Amino acid sequence: MEEEIKMIEKNNTWDLVDCPHGKDIIGVKWVFKTKLNPDGTIQKHKARLVVKGYSQQPGVDYNEIFSPVACLDTIRALIALAAHKGLSQPKIF
Repeated sequence: MEEEIKMIEKNNTWDLVDCPHGKDIIGVKWVFKTKLNPDGTIQKHKARLVVKGYSQQPGVDYNEIFSPVACLDTIRALIALAAHKGLSQPKIF
């Protein structure tokens, strides 16, 4: 858990702000996972701090949902354009 907190602080992934009047704070929880070696022995324990986004209420805590995902046709067009221009393509998959 200490390592995860250090990385959060190092990457500056959050800002400490005052809670707006009349708004609820979204909680967080720790998710733990044990990584195993191929022989089944424990390699390491991992911990991740996640936000309980499922506790938000539509129309109260947020009004819109947006997920920036590229359309498959757009990706294909970019790959074709890169191939046509002889540009190197980064490994995607």
